[in-house]
Amino acid sequence: MLTWVMYDIVKDKARNKVAKACQKAGIYRVQYSVWLGDINKTKVKELRTIIEDLIDLSVDRVYIFPMCREDFHSCVLLGQAFDPKLVTDEVKALLL
Repeated sequence: MLTWVMYDIVKDKARNKVAKACQKAGIYRVQYSVWLGDINKTKVKELRTIIEDLIDLSVDRVYIFPMCREDFHSCVLLGQAFDPKLVTDEVKALLL
């Protein structure tokens, strides 16, 4: 399923570890703190567990949103919605 992960994490070390966990899970960075990819429910649960262990639940914010392809294709992207330096061919393929 298509999954968005978005975060606002205070400490650099935790933020970097969360970014590495997202990359390892097989999702792709589309903005500095926004990731998107097609991963199964088991991977989403694993990623959630890893992130929960890395962040400070009292101050950090992480959003994990599953999204069906139909809804994704009805999204409206305005301006420079994705950072072109970060978007990979895999993410571009999701947009088609």
